[in-house]
Amino acid sequence: MNTVFSKGKLIIAAIVAIIAIISYYSKTDVNPVTGEKQRVSLTQEQEVALGINSAPQMIEQFGGQVNDPKIREMVTRVGMKLVNGTEAGKSKYKFNFYVLADPNTINAFALPGGQIFITMGLLKLLTTEDQLAGVLGHEIGHVIGRHSAEHMAKEELTQGLVSATDIAMYDPNSANMQSSIARYIGSVVNMKYGREDEIEADRFGVKYLYEMGYKPEAQIEVMKILKQAAGGQRQPEFLSTHPDPENRIIKIENYIQELKMNMK
Repeated sequence: MNTVFSKGKLIIAAIVAIIAIISYYSKTDVNPVTGEKQRVSLTQEQEVALGINSAPQMIEQFGGQVNDPKIREMVTRVGMKLVNGTEAGKSKYKFNFYVLADPNTINAFALPGGQIFITMGLLKLLTTEDQLAGVLGHEIGHVIGRHSAEHMAKEELTQGLVSATDIAMYDPNSANMQSSIARYIGSVVNMKYGREDEIEADRFGVKYLYEMGYKPEAQIEVMKILKQAAGGQRQPEFLSTHPDPENRIIKIENYIQELKMNMK
């Protein structure tokens, strides 16, 4: 009876895994800006709708928007300058820029479809407009790269495989332990994707800085600011969704030289 049960659960697990894999690989779309074939779980219109609908919750989570209209206008001006003057402005995305009131969180992020946020915690550390443009250009890059839609498709694949693993490894005496291990492995896989996305967004940001007449080296200055703000408390890069600033600086420097050579 145990043998029949074991074979049955393995067959079910295999079916679940196959369905997850087929579903993932069927979600192929060509990025209209980069020309890259990507596996995404949303259309561009769905990305825009998801971002707009999620923005109010994001704003509330970080203490609302700053009250100072000059600060809000400055960030919107710089952000829209980058959008309107580059390939980003030719996309279907609807870009909006928000300054979140949270003074302690040092972060900037983008929702799908063009909703971009920077916290006062990060903004107050920046000393030039070029640095601000570097941060916003990076986040615009996440939108143009469709990283959220890619991540969601990968997350669906991971969850499907995790479910298959849970079924195959089920043991009434240790189900929780095996399930925890499977989920940990899945999360590490997706962390790798996150690091790759950050590198690509850095490239977009540098490109947009260069095209709009900002100093591309400002992207390096931002990395140094982030490193200093971390205060040496970063966890190892392997377990982080963001590459270590030092590694990003090297890649940014190489890309700046590549850009300058191609523009000659």
